[in-house]
Amino acid sequence: MHCICDLLFYQTTHGILVILSCMVVIACQKPTTDIVKESKEAPQKENPIPDLTQICQNLKNEMLAINAKRTTLAIEQVNQDIRMCLPLMKPAEQMELMHQSKRLPNVRETWIEERADTEHLASLTSKFGQERLKDIRTAEIRFAHIQKPRRAKTGNNVTQMHYAKQGIITPEMEYIAIRENQRQHEGVDMRQHAGQNFGAHNLMEITPEFVRKEVAEGRAIIPANINHPECEPMIIGRNFLVKINANIGNSALGSSIDEEVSKMTWATRWGADTIMDLSTGKNIHETREWIIRNSPVPIGTVPIYQALEKVDGVAEDLTWEIFKDTLIEQAEQGVDYFTIHAGVLLRYVPMTANRLTGIVSRGGSIMAQWCLAHHEENFLYTHFDEICEIMKAYDVSFSLGDGLRHDRRTRDGLRPGCIQDANDEAQFSELRTLGELTHRAWKHDVQVMIEGPGHVPMHMVKENMDLQLEVCQEAPFYTLGPLTTDIAPGYDHITSAIGAAMIGWYGTAMLCYVTPKEHLGLPNKKDVKDGIITYKIAAHAADLAKGHPGAQVRDNALSKARFEFRWEDQFNLSLDPDTARSMHDETMPKEAHKSAHFCSMCGPKFCSMKITQNVRDYAQNQQNAAHPVNSETLIEDGLKTMKSVYQEQGQKLYHKV
Repeated sequence: MHCICDLLFYQTTHGILVILSCMVVIACQKPTTDIVKESKEAPQKENPIPDLTQICQNLKNEMLAINAKRTTLAIEQVNQDIRMCLPLMKPAEQMELMHQSKRLPNVRETWIEERADTEHLASLTSKFGQERLKDIRTAEIRFAHIQKPRRAKTGNNVTQMHYAKQGIITPEMEYIAIRENQRQHEGVDMRQHAGQNFGAHNLMEITPEFVRKEVAEGRAIIPANINHPECEPMIIGRNFLVKINANIGNSALGSSIDEEVSKMTWATRWGADTIMDLSTGKNIHETREWIIRNSPVPIGTVPIYQALEKVDGVAEDLTWEIFKDTLIEQAEQGVDYFTIHAGVLLRYVPMTANRLTGIVSRGGSIMAQWCLAHHEENFLYTHFDEICEIMKAYDVSFSLGDGLRHDRRTRDGLRPGCIQDANDEAQFSELRTLGELTHRAWKHDVQVMIEGPGHVPMHMVKENMDLQLEVCQEAPFYTLGPLTTDIAPGYDHITSAIGAAMIGWYGTAMLCYVTPKEHLGLPNKKDVKDGIITYKIAAHAADLAKGHPGAQVRDNALSKARFEFRWEDQFNLSLDPDTARSMHDETMPKEAHKSAHFCSMCGPKFCSMKITQNVRDYAQNQQNAAHPVNSETLIEDGLKTMKSVYQEQGQKLYHKV
């Protein structure tokens, strides 16, 4: 590899000064709150990736560099540092900000103000939000600095899709182009396999105009509520890097605000591109405020969960008025995308009667119960245009939930809950309705992504992607896995990552992670980490399979480090350096082992890479000799040399180390 990465300062037309990485651009996430109590958990490292150098701290898009070591083989070589977007703050700094009830910097505040199409409200306008502010019982847990919410001025539409359709390239779009582009044309070794993209566009350079066009045509969304200025812009679409979402949230049986904010903080640090707060327990409103104010990534919710809490868990008592107030409450806090189960229609519910596991989506089952109790059509469907009016006043994106899906943990409605029920009539009927709703939302210039399964055996995965592209006109697909088998409780992060890698390859834009606790309980911080790392692997594997430009650069850099026995570089270039390092150190813990040309698997005598290096060194020396020989002679001589070495070692396959 001739060049791993170059550092580039780039001034955009909107005055956004950023640092570019040719090598890797991981979403720059700067969580500032970690208030978990570490008493019963393994201590976390201050920086998940060690050996980092801060490049510059006064830029909008900050990066760190992995300090690559020199190659010290027969021919010495300088390996350039790898620039990566990573959280800059250490937990001690995060906790100090938390204790002061401070929020993240407002990355987008100036951009929003300069558009002059929004206005500050005097106070919260949702009835429930006002009640919580006045409730003295919430004073101790309330975020101390509640901001005055923004809303579009009368007659204005403030969605990124609306701007895109007007031909406007917003600062958010330009920021995203820089993040996604990775400057592949700037001298980086771009050798990689071609891949199969199934109709996606693999552009060598992502331009701001391309971002605008994708958003305007509905193939991508930029979740960016005007009340979440702390959010660093990102994009979800199949023509961009595959993203991952991490679910957090309390339940009636466990967790606290401290724990959920800590999960969010570490989730973004480990690589989550978005976070969904699925809280169903106490103090949902206050928990969400803490999460949003401390999140550098988009936050999604399922509003029907909180609406149900407002009627004491009785689905039949839900009303449009309660749900509408919940939407406004959450939009004013800054939620970036809502899961709305508007596709669960009354006529689809009987289709689930013969399923093995029925309707297992929480949101889908709530709306199905309401429809049957009142024998009326789903009020989310009948009031859909009113929902759009609310969404476009704050730029909240739709995540249209497939309420007849087949998985119980998260958002979607009618998709089946086991592989036996996969791809059935109920699931696909709802998907077609979601396609209809997508067009209705687009008429309001509201951004839309579509949620999908779930539980699907491998040979049935592609059918989901193909139908979604057809009926939803390439709106971004957002899937939970899917799990490819149902027999592995405790390992469903693995069963689902198999399906996630496949459907990501076929065109899914964002993958919702699954943790080892799926189907078993509420995930803790370690479960969140395991889920995120597993899904970062799946998303990256999908990018490689699609042939996304630049996707293989990091693989090549790590492989080069591995071949050259640069152990620290190998650890640091991995998705989880702490785990890689600890596994190596279990059997070779000494500092001297970090420069050893072998590991405990093969030992010093039988490392294939060391032997290959010996052969290469021998060949290089022969080529540099006064009378070079041809390649066939070199190979023959090399084989004879290694044969004699093997005989000298007693012709044994294994040796004690």
